[in-house]
Amino acid sequence: MNEHDLAPQTHPGLAGKSAFVTGAAGGIGWAIARALAAQDITVTVADLDFDAARAAAAKLGSGHRAVKIDVSDRASVEAAFSSALEAAGRIDICIANAGVSSMRRAVDLTDRDWDFNMDVNARGVFLTNQIAARHFLSEGRGMIVNTASLAAKVGAPLLAHYSASKFAVVGWTQGLARELAPSGIRVNAVCPGFVRTSMQEREIAWEAELRSMTPDEVQQDYISQTPLGRIETPEDVAGVVVFLCSDAARFMTGQAINVTGGVYMT
Repeated sequence: MNEHDLAPQTHPGLAGKSAFVTGAAGGIGWAIARALAAQDITVTVADLDFDAARAAAAKLGSGHRAVKIDVSDRASVEAAFSSALEAAGRIDICIANAGVSSMRRAVDLTDRDWDFNMDVNARGVFLTNQIAARHFLSEGRGMIVNTASLAAKVGAPLLAHYSASKFAVVGWTQGLARELAPSGIRVNAVCPGFVRTSMQEREIAWEAELRSMTPDEVQQDYISQTPLGRIETPEDVAGVVVFLCSDAARFMTGQAINVTGGVYMT
């Protein structure tokens, strides 16, 4: 546990539920999995890296499970969700968190850059949500939280394609929320800012090269843009996800919640 981990606290309406979390073997997804498990929620750790997913599930403890998933492939998502449902007996919460990034000037982007980001970040959320929503509608219950980004609120230079994929997540979240609301199924998103993960480490290196800066200068730039004055942690995001899944957020749907330390305030 680091200094920014949230102290365990009980959120209403979560104990005994079961969650399916994509991209949960590391980074923000792993923090979300741990935060949900701390609420007595059974977690299925879904990740492309099955060995890492199994190790993560083992760390969570008895009763938690791992499945391999490629969120860009419908058959893989269907198989992973079905396996989780069969093992857990129920799925109440779907967290579509899996995401990727690459960095390049817009005029230098390749088709592969575009497709890679769109296939995982946008199509992956679409597939994961759709398959979960069909189950939730049949059960008359359920909730969905998607991981978008600060880049879903403000177009990011050097990340125009990534921003496009994350804007898509917010638009999809709002449309799906309106469709599912009459059935009592809530759909929300979180928009993290500059989060300390392995993805950020790669992005800092890329940005340093593209902007002719040092990695430390890039990181200091991130901090200077953040009114709360530090780099965000995955736990900062996980706490908001747990809240959105709980009964405390029972009248919230279609929201894209900024978790940016004040970088974006609208």
